[in-house]
Amino acid sequence: MVNGLCIIPAYNEERNIASVIQGIKKSASNMDVLVIDDGSSDETPHRAMEAGAKVILHPFNLGYGIALQTGYKYALKKGYDKIVQMDGDGQHDPSFISALFAPIQRGEVDMVIGSRFLITGEPKSGHIPYRAPLVRRLGMKFFGIITTLLIHQKITDSTSGYQAMNRRVLEWVSSDQFPFDYPDADVIIVLHRKGFRIKEIPTQMFESQNKKSMHSGWKPIYYIFKMFLSILVTLMRK
Repeated sequence: MVNGLCIIPAYNEERNIASVIQGIKKSASNMDVLVIDDGSSDETPHRAMEAGAKVILHPFNLGYGIALQTGYKYALKKGYDKIVQMDGDGQHDPSFISALFAPIQRGEVDMVIGSRFLITGEPKSGHIPYRAPLVRRLGMKFFGIITTLLIHQKITDSTSGYQAMNRRVLEWVSSDQFPFDYPDADVIIVLHRKGFRIKEIPTQMFESQNKKSMHSGWKPIYYIFKMFLSILVTLMRK
């Protein structure tokens, strides 16, 4: 049985958040659930509380990375030794939580990334290949290639928000070094440089239907610029 804390940053996800929490409780009944409501203007925090989650409220929208770090600091303060993070829009399949935790529980790695691109989609598997617009898929692949080249380890989904980590990684992401603006490929690169062990596993993901989610609402050009800048700064650090 899986225990630990599931961190869910959420912004205007009143249509999805309850079903996400219910799916977590069904797949990982021993897991506590924390929703960080990032200044939603809808009923997201109320739906989350009704579904049985602990909720932390941001007074206004601070962004995805800051919402994540609020969850990290809460987990650290409450003494959790491992956490999983996932989005509140329903694109991450909670039935993979146990698989994400397994390598950490065995002491093999410090962080596990759920990759949507390792799912085969073969009929016998029952899995569905990830579908997204071509430009978005190319962007994901592009940063995956850059990350792979920089850390000399194959990474197929550097933008995945479906991750699990142990307490050592949790302590780092709770620090001032965490790039809270766009924590994606740059986090993987710096964690690798600091000696943390990272692994990818296949996880089922679905294309988000919420076009106003924290990920899809950002302008791609700005994201690319900020990610390149963050990676450059990471490489310049000792």
